Amino acid sequence: MAKQRVKFTFPTELIKEPVIYKLGKQFELITNIRRADVTEDRGWVILELEGEMGEIERGIQWVIDQGVRVDPVTGDIVEG
Repeated sequence: MAKQRVKFTFPTELIKEPVIYKLGKQFELITNIRRADVTEDRGWVILELEGEMGEIERGIQWVIDQGVRVDPVTGDIVEG
């Protein structure tokens, strides 16, 4: 099992789509949301993906193909 922290920034048209849910189901990944800010017109989420490394990579590419910006997250995340 591998873990990777990423930040997803959603375009307006995808705010209400279940992208994270589909990512977890389609690629058999655990998606732990660490921090998020979502409104009607914008949204971002920091999450930790857990699963097979190949599936994480394929899942991230799928999310990018959906139109979501994906950035790596480094360092500790402070929940609050």
